[in-house]
Amino acid sequence: MNTPKSRSLFTHINSRELNAFPVRKRPRMDGFVSGFNEIGAVAVQHNAEDTIPLSLSFCKTSKFSNILALSDEDGYVSLFDTRRHFPVTATFEQNAEEAKICEWVSHLNAVFDVCWIKDDTQILTASGDQTMKVWDVQEKRCLGVLTGHTGSVKSVCSHPTNADIIVSGSRDGSFRLWDLRCKSTSRSTCFYSSMAVVNGAHLSSQAKRVRRGKAASMSITSVLCLKDQVSIATAGAVDSVLKFWDTRNLRSIVTQTCPCPQSTEKQRLHGISSLSQDDSGLFLSASCMDNRVYLYNILQLEKGPLRSFSGCRIESFFVKSAISPDASHIVSGSSDGNAYVWQVDKPLEEPTILKSHDGEVTAVDWCCSEVGKLATSSDDFTVRIWNKNSYISKAKSASAIRRRVMAMPSIECKMLLNNEEMCPKSSNNTFLSNEAPQCSIKPASPITPLKINVSEDHTNQLSSGLDLTAPSEKTPESAWKSPSSVLNPPSSLKRTIRDYFLASS
Repeated sequence: MNTPKSRSLFTHINSRELNAFPVRKRPRMDGFVSGFNEIGAVAVQHNAEDTIPLSLSFCKTSKFSNILALSDEDGYVSLFDTRRHFPVTATFEQNAEEAKICEWVSHLNAVFDVCWIKDDTQILTASGDQTMKVWDVQEKRCLGVLTGHTGSVKSVCSHPTNADIIVSGSRDGSFRLWDLRCKSTSRSTCFYSSMAVVNGAHLSSQAKRVRRGKAASMSITSVLCLKDQVSIATAGAVDSVLKFWDTRNLRSIVTQTCPCPQSTEKQRLHGISSLSQDDSGLFLSASCMDNRVYLYNILQLEKGPLRSFSGCRIESFFVKSAISPDASHIVSGSSDGNAYVWQVDKPLEEPTILKSHDGEVTAVDWCCSEVGKLATSSDDFTVRIWNKNSYISKAKSASAIRRRVMAMPSIECKMLLNNEEMCPKSSNNTFLSNEAPQCSIKPASPITPLKINVSEDHTNQLSSGLDLTAPSEKTPESAWKSPSSVLNPPSSLKRTIRDYFLASS
């Protein structure tokens, strides 16, 4: 049966389930009681043969955020609808058949990373065959091949505002920049060449002596395009150093940071397995092979990590972590078969442990619009979907009261400050709708990190956060020093994090 070209695959999926799944607007998760529930699990297999999942990615637009992309060791990309009902009595295989939207062979090799672009109409795949491919999701058709790396491509990320700009990191020790608008049309399939390449981005003399030049010692494990629109963050297998680059001048790094700024050559080296950032772009998490996940403030990199989170076991570079879109939680896989979730503002508390998998938990990802929803994958050939408990505390925080006061008429303000209850004018629950405007998601208020007591090994590494509550003056100088001018630069001023450091000093 032929369908109109304009009717999207996702539109069809969305239209079937609009009225069955109320979705809460994106509040912060601070008021939720602790605990996650497993709402479903699917088997990862093709032709009745199990295969190991390698990467996960929810769609980036709120309209299709229930769609989860999965890549695996056999080169397949599979799309699942995570809002489908998962019966308790059903097997993982039955769940997979019910929830699977489609699948296709993207590479004849393992696919280590996937990245949604162009409002979720296209997807990028990064493979062990040393190439990346651009796919039309609707037609499952390859639109182009990105060639140039000489090792497995481990990580890929798109520009925050221009999906034609791509950065990739490879086991060959290089990261490359690509522009999908510059292509060769000499063949039926477009081929792309990188605009710029940085070789040996994470080599160190100490690593050469310790690991004798093994391939893993120079591998780029993760790359990120930052929200300032001109900076790139990279991490490698050689050590725990994060490097930041200006795409306009890649001859040298802008700055770098690591958990132990006073490191010596006698200390053991620990690589980074993954990087992630929240929607605001202010916070960056790094999962380290020392069994910790570190949290950095992009505007305070010289101080090292703000906090660290422990409890998980990161014994391979396949174990990833991810910070939630609102920067309130961090989830990490673990080699012990569990996943761990920490509250960012309570790093010393024991993490919530997600126990269901029977093998090393590797890739993880958060849903962008359904608060508290996440996915985990494991070497047990399954992907599991989790939801944060839906109960919300009735206690009102001081910051919440301030925000409501500033948005209300004076009479209602007095009632609120006098602790008088007011009738809500609208419900917080809304339903997804095809007619709903697809607006960009505004980031939640950034966390103001607190000083905390930690072990002696990390006392010097953690620092207090920005004082975001201090009054600001509307002067040219204050505008220049404003963190928002770095993370969200005006069109007439393209800045990088280096400029913020220079202005602050």
